[in-house]
Amino acid sequence: MRKLGAIGFLLLISRIFAQAQIPTSGNVFFGYSYSRGNAFTKNIPLPAQVDPGLNLNGWEASLEGKFLPWIGLVADFDWHYGSTTVRSTCIPPACASTAPIHLNASRHELMFGPQASVSVGRYTPFAHLLIGLAHQSDSGSGISNSDTTFATAIGGGLDYKLIKGVAARAQLDAIHTHFFDSGQDNLRFSLGIVFRF
Repeated sequence: MRKLGAIGFLLLISRIFAQAQIPTSGNVFFGYSYSRGNAFTKNIPLPAQVDPGLNLNGWEASLEGKFLPWIGLVADFDWHYGSTTVRSTCIPPACASTAPIHLNASRHELMFGPQASVSVGRYTPFAHLLIGLAHQSDSGSGISNSDTTFATAIGGGLDYKLIKGVAARAQLDAIHTHFFDSGQDNLRFSLGIVFRF
């Protein structure tokens, strides 16, 4: 009888914890995203005054499951693309050509973390801390580089309720990466639509 009681008690506790961990509500976000970044040109000798920075356009998507009315867990994924043209400082005959080199860059991040939010009328401001991985690939003129690194994002934004279950979102994040043994800090700005469930 004691064993049955213990098993019943464990099943009851397991059910309570399982129900407590299932999100009761949440939202899905998808939208346009802009960020700055670098084309990693370590295989190309560049003059010191040349900035390998470029504008990256793309998209961001996230899924949030709320465990409490004001806190949830977010999975965030983005993909950005951009291009730039750089000039080599290498002089023939050491180089085959001093022609401009056109580089294409592709960067994406997959991050997870807690998000806190509170609704005030039609507005829902939120803040989050995300941790995950980032990958960047650069290619052009027969040159290619790629690297994967840890990434963090600290940021937040504001949702504005349009109709029941649908909101518009503006979001800004400070993203830190460490591609090719060099730290980078870039901003990511996103605009899009949120579907709440």
